[in-house]
Amino acid sequence: LKMPVKRLAIAVNAFLPDDIRVQAATRVPEKFHARFNATGKQYRYFVWNHLAMNPLLRGRAWYVPRELDLAAMRQAAKLFVGKHDFKSFAATHNYEMDCTVRTLTRCRLQKSGANLTVIIEGDGFLYKMCRGIVGTIVQVGFGKYSPSDIKTMLAKTDRTAAGMSAPAHGLVLWKVFYSKTMRRRREKSHSKTGKS
Repeated sequence: LKMPVKRLAIAVNAFLPDDIRVQAATRVPEKFHARFNATGKQYRYFVWNHLAMNPLLRGRAWYVPRELDLAAMRQAAKLFVGKHDFKSFAATHNYEMDCTVRTLTRCRLQKSGANLTVIIEGDGFLYKMCRGIVGTIVQVGFGKYSPSDIKTMLAKTDRTAAGMSAPAHGLVLWKVFYSKTMRRRREKSHSKTGKS
């Protein structure tokens, strides 16, 4: 690539639609793969919990006007942390997956006014797994399930044993984590370009 790395983000952004932007670019080894070299990911799911939907968040948050038991939801969220078979929370496929065990290092509910954010972080995710987790947590908030039901759902490894899937439009891939070697390489590249 002849173009300087510091100009690459600007050049790519010129061709992207208005709702997508590259914030930074860095050099990586030739064999680097953005997906397969990732060591973990963080997803965030946004819920708007109010009698009236915020029109500015339409299409970007799940509108839940019902009263929720936040304490029960937080208790349920904690039970997802750790190494578990998450088959009960993933969408079913017409083929069998080799392994449905994943490790979550974080599953937490934050509240800011009417906006609820579920932060889920782990080493990998199954298809629609985050949406299955969030949908179930919200149903705990409704009182349909108790937090203790989460352990039973995980143990059954059956999608029909768990709660609903939250709608797609509230979910955002927030961060992708790479090894320390990749992070040091990125930090070194940024220090050369004067970026913090």
